[in-house]
Amino acid sequence: MKNILIASTSTLANENYLQYLLPELEIHFQNCSTILFIPYARPGGISHEEYTAIVALAFAKMNKVVKGIHEFDDAALAIKNAEAIFTGGGNTFVLVSQLHKKNVMGILSEVIKSGTPYLGTSAGSNICGLTMQTTNDMPIVYPPSFQTLGAVPFNLNPHYLDPDLTSKHMGETRETRIMEYHAFNSVPVLGLREGSWLDVKGDKITLKGDLTARLFRKDQTPEEIATGTDLSFLK
Repeated sequence: MKNILIASTSTLANENYLQYLLPELEIHFQNCSTILFIPYARPGGISHEEYTAIVALAFAKMNKVVKGIHEFDDAALAIKNAEAIFTGGGNTFVLVSQLHKKNVMGILSEVIKSGTPYLGTSAGSNICGLTMQTTNDMPIVYPPSFQTLGAVPFNLNPHYLDPDLTSKHMGETRETRIMEYHAFNSVPVLGLREGSWLDVKGDKITLKGDLTARLFRKDQTPEEIATGTDLSFLK
């Protein structure tokens, strides 16, 4: 049974890394002593070691040991043997490129669909959708495929921002970008605002956090989804 947390972000303003999610993570990872961390997205271009150290510090508060996937000779075997897995944020193109390059995208999909507890934030959440095509990130590398984990039957837009009506910048908004996506694709897209996350238990997908989410479906008016809503109807 799938056991997944898909969070818009790892860090809220003026808070420590993962602070707002700690109560949920205590429950989510309660039966795990070690967490496999996938640092491939490399925010700001930091090293895998630096990124893993940041994550290890946060999980030490829950008495969890964090091991970076780069510490293992066989990435596929590390994923298969993991008690739990966390994929952090950064650049989704870099993350997806590395997962495909190391031939572990399919294996990661299999283990989390089989019940290995998984946490994704930002780019690590983006890959939970059917494809990475609704990421906000710059295409700084070229992945061999946009296909991702398919842990939920729609796409995600973490860090979703509403239009700023007071801004003098009249350029494109997140809503505009997603509508452009729907000019060529029919997959639903869920815009996750900061501080929101999806709790996936088996086939049930529940929106959590204090804010609503923005649901986009091709040729339909965007819809506000209340926290606590079961999104299992999205196919």
